[in-house]
Amino acid sequence: MKCRHCNTELKLPLIDLGSAPPSNAYLTEQTLHTPEKWFPLRVLVCESCWLAQTEDFAQAEELFNEDYAYFSSFSTSWLEHAERYVKDMTKRFSLDKHSHVIEVAANDGYLLQYVKKHNIPCTGVEPTTSTANAAREKGINILEEFFGVKLAQQLVEQGKQADLTVANNVLAHVPDINDFVAGFSILLKPNGVATFEFPHLLKLVNENQFDTIYHEHFSYLSLTALEVIFKENGLQVFDVEELTTHGGSLRLFAQRSDTGVQIVSEKVIKLRKREMDTGMDSGNFYKNFQKKANIVKDDLLNFLIKAKQDGKKVVAYGAAAKGNTLLNYAGIRLDLLSYIVDRSPSKQGKYMPGSRIPIYTEQFLKDDKPDYVLILPWNLKNEVIKQLSYIKESGGKLAVAVPQLEII
Repeated sequence: MKCRHCNTELKLPLIDLGSAPPSNAYLTEQTLHTPEKWFPLRVLVCESCWLAQTEDFAQAEELFNEDYAYFSSFSTSWLEHAERYVKDMTKRFSLDKHSHVIEVAANDGYLLQYVKKHNIPCTGVEPTTSTANAAREKGINILEEFFGVKLAQQLVEQGKQADLTVANNVLAHVPDINDFVAGFSILLKPNGVATFEFPHLLKLVNENQFDTIYHEHFSYLSLTALEVIFKENGLQVFDVEELTTHGGSLRLFAQRSDTGVQIVSEKVIKLRKREMDTGMDSGNFYKNFQKKANIVKDDLLNFLIKAKQDGKKVVAYGAAAKGNTLLNYAGIRLDLLSYIVDRSPSKQGKYMPGSRIPIYTEQFLKDDKPDYVLILPWNLKNEVIKQLSYIKESGGKLAVAVPQLEII
């Protein structure tokens, strides 16, 4: 395989998680009786531009189809994050009724609904029918397409250049990262700003967040890799913020290389140096990640087997994509984990891909009173602990497996 950005042959492995079905390909009662399509799940690192990337097996159209089941609005903390972002960007870049905001991967309108509240004209780009329809129900104008140079050119021809473009947790999801990034350099007005949020590879490796690796993520990103990719596709990074979302993310601010007026922040220089000092431009940084993932897998299996032997019931909360990675890598099935609960109606009544564990409503959990609840979306741990306070009141315990097994 060759690098998606620079075409260098890839030889340096980051991790091999065996194989699994796409993490958001939830099963219905009908599809439960049909075969699933499994793909190898391996990540390699380019030793030229240092882009970490999954080995090519699945196509984007197979991963982001009309039944795509991830809806952003079911996390209250994520909605609060989006609302803060809109408020901050509106103030910082003086956005008003004469501006135009375009969000790529607008999902169910979780963010653009707040742009509308500020009376700022906006457009969403969202290729999955299920979430696009949910955004339309909020009164948001949605283009149901994949983003790239072609769509950016069409929007410009229609007079729809952007003062601000938003791309939250989508940059990692695109197979052709060059075409995707180049689209923003076309779409922005001369002094427009593009922001990109994504989990930080530095955090992923240092904090053993291997379960955030799944087929829908084609790339795992750092400032080191993205400054090169942006530069070669007409963008310049001028600022960066480090966020707590998704276990530790970056928000990069970029402008057109040819017309941008923003001064490069000291924060960019400091983060660039920190990544270099950590060794992200050398093979040694990536070599022990597999061993750390194996420890998590073994510890979780030992915990579940002992609980079963002791006659304890263990269930899980949050039918998250990262949970599917963990369960399939560890080979966990119904004999060790009785069911999973989730707040999203789009997942309730379905089954986890691969493990085929059923997904129930939270009321089922309240009535059942299990001994342990394993929180799969550990990045929302604090939010979920508050939400599930009744578990401890009934004598149960909460647990997380990543970055290490913890009984709360």
